[in-house]
Amino acid sequence: MDATELGRWTRFAAKGGIGKCTALQDCVAEGAEDLMFLKDDEITVLMQIPGQPDIYLGYCEGVVGHFQGDSVRFHGRLKKPVLTKRQSAIAFFESDTSQ
Repeated sequence: MDATELGRWTRFAAKGGIGKCTALQDCVAEGAEDLMFLKDDEITVLMQIPGQPDIYLGYCEGVVGHFQGDSVRFHGRLKKPVLTKRQSAIAFFESDTSQ
């Protein structure tokens, strides 16, 4: 993820993203795109990853990355995603999932 894209996601996280969740367990990042968090950390949900039903993009402690939905407890329903309509976001995830 380049600096411009990271800045966009960070600004979106500051506005609350599409929802919040709390980590149910510690999660160690296995890859560069994964989000690391500790039990009880609050994560801002940025979007659900297209084509992957239980994988989300989130923001925690200044870091943006992927996490699994079964590792967290969502604070209610997620808002309808807005950023997925941005061409840059779509291009990012299409290139990320093709690897």
